[in-house]
Amino acid sequence: MFRSAFLLAAGLCTAAVLGAGPVVAAEHIPAYVSKAVADPSRPAEDRQRDAERKPAETVAFAGIKPGDRIIELVPSKGYFTRILSKVVGPKGHVYAISPPRRANARADAPDPVAATKALAAEPGYSNVTAEVRTPEAFSAPESEPVNVVWTSQNYHDFHNVPNLDIAAFNKAVFNALKPGGLYIVLDHAAAAGSGTRDTSTLHRIDPEAVKTEVRAAGFDLAGESKLLHNPQDDHTLKVFDPQIRGKTDQFILKFRKPKK
Repeated sequence: MFRSAFLLAAGLCTAAVLGAGPVVAAEHIPAYVSKAVADPSRPAEDRQRDAERKPAETVAFAGIKPGDRIIELVPSKGYFTRILSKVVGPKGHVYAISPPRRANARADAPDPVAATKALAAEPGYSNVTAEVRTPEAFSAPESEPVNVVWTSQNYHDFHNVPNLDIAAFNKAVFNALKPGGLYIVLDHAAAAGSGTRDTSTLHRIDPEAVKTEVRAAGFDLAGESKLLHNPQDDHTLKVFDPQIRGKTDQFILKFRKPKK
């Protein structure tokens, strides 16, 4: 989670797609996406989570393709980093950005970038760059715009970073993208109408709040998917609660930077 990462370290069954083209069914998943998910180098722990996270359908909905340059915000242990790396291939790149370790963190607190650095050092992942950067200092790597900015289960925690201006942050994401570039936001859903009330307590956010904030930065909503929707989740439990962990109701939003 972004909050645990930042406060400890720095203080998508079938998709219902609205306005974004065809439904992403198994037969519509590109071969390069299927191959990336089936890659034998992926850890067993990641594979065990595929049934709940539906990575092939998720990445297909997002429209990630070979050659893309991607910024992944707060990659954690690299579940999606590995898949994105294999999809974009040698002509693409994944900039995995993590927050810095907090100066006053406990000695046993995890280093938020250690796992990503280790992943980038593995054979077959030379197109991954692990970077450390605070959200306040977010920008495109090497000042060169990218095709996609991706964040999974972290957007709600942007609101939990002390003194972070979310409007400025989303504008920085906008500026980091090429015209026509995509901003993918996947997160745990909060109750309708709750806005940002539950970001620090339940670690959830109302998707309508995300739409409002991201559109305000200049983005168009290109599509949304209910692939990870769980009607059994009543949005009252913290996402870490054993009763709901790994089974939360989640949303996937695809925003596009206008070409002009």
